[in-house]
Amino acid sequence: MARLRRRACIALFLFTLFIFGTMMGLRTLKPSDGFSDLAPGLELAPIAEQGERRSVSHEAISQPQAATSSDAKAPTPPVYYDLHIFYYTWYGNTHFEGKYLHWDHVMVPHWDPKISASYPKGRHSPPEDIGSSFYPELGPYSSRDPEVLEEHMNQLRAAAIGVLVLSWYPPGLADDNGEPSDSLVPFILDAAHRYAIKVAFHIQPYKGRDDHTVHENIKYIIDKYGAHAAFYKYKTSTGLSLPLFYIYDSYLTPPESWANLFTQSGSHSLRNTPYDAVFIALLVEEGHKHDILSAGYDGMYTYFASNGFSFGSSHQNWKVIKAFCDSNNLMFIPSVGPGYIDTSIRPWNNHNTRNRVNGKYYETALQAALMVRPEIVSITSFNEWHEGTQIEKAVPKKTLTRLYLDYLPHQPNLYLELTRRWAEDFSKEKEQWLM
Repeated sequence: MARLRRRACIALFLFTLFIFGTMMGLRTLKPSDGFSDLAPGLELAPIAEQGERRSVSHEAISQPQAATSSDAKAPTPPVYYDLHIFYYTWYGNTHFEGKYLHWDHVMVPHWDPKISASYPKGRHSPPEDIGSSFYPELGPYSSRDPEVLEEHMNQLRAAAIGVLVLSWYPPGLADDNGEPSDSLVPFILDAAHRYAIKVAFHIQPYKGRDDHTVHENIKYIIDKYGAHAAFYKYKTSTGLSLPLFYIYDSYLTPPESWANLFTQSGSHSLRNTPYDAVFIALLVEEGHKHDILSAGYDGMYTYFASNGFSFGSSHQNWKVIKAFCDSNNLMFIPSVGPGYIDTSIRPWNNHNTRNRVNGKYYETALQAALMVRPEIVSITSFNEWHEGTQIEKAVPKKTLTRLYLDYLPHQPNLYLELTRRWAEDFSKEKEQWLM
């Protein structure tokens, strides 16, 4: 009996030793040894199997299309094609252009010489002194820098924004402080495509712009860029997929001239031609509503991020504007912004400053837009640093002569995060509207 007990003890000891050795061996295995670092069933689903979100007229991309720069394994958020953002490529620096562009913006004098006399004049002197009240995390960058462009797309994707609305001048033309930048468009389209982002065009005013020159602009853009996979097309209620163009300061051209281009009976109408599109006019004054309608536009947007600055940009008027649009088969695209401050380039314009209130101003604007149930919401802006409407990452900065504003106590990505969260809410709300 004693011998049997001794054998049983030895067998039990050997079995225990085997189990212990096996467990220790398993603990030394790493995911690279062939074991997934995700729990069973939590592996990333194939693109075709992942869920989709559908807005009124677009499918939102919900599968990861590009990894974030900080973690190649982390899936990126979806993008929503009913969320548009205004984007600027007019910046330059000494490394890429041999000089600063726009960061050295002139201080615009007031139109009244008596008022203007009491404010500073001259230009800003980058890199320490730039034409902005905030300082970009990327510094005074060049829009031609491929790394900057990639980072911008990364930030847009993190914010779940589906459509970049590119500020555009015809070839050879630019604003007073910049240089021609149409040559950048192919690079922007290619970069946007890598992140499943689409690109629309925001046609800026230029000397001599009228219905004839815009006719040529539309043909040029569609002929040159329209076949690109990132070129944004809006799906209409009739099932057509058409380009969408924003036309800034559209009120500068009489509505009867625009009617030549945008109405069926116009002398050089684009309607029912290969260059037909959805054309969106800028609404500033209340009377512009009727001008936009008679001009043959398809809708209106408000652009300005300063609540109360204009009739169109005043949140309290959006309900009435939306009702007018609904009754006239027009699209209303309200424009929301995180705040407004342009005193770095218009030092006399302090009365139009709108404090960000740590993101509360932005959230209030977003909620005001949601209340009128728009099909598309536009954001002013990704990177209009001169007017302080950017949601691009900004950092604290102090120099001998300047103390810049920042997003503290929050992180530089505060407005990207707020945008992403709100985009998700917007999408859920739209699903409810359609039920």
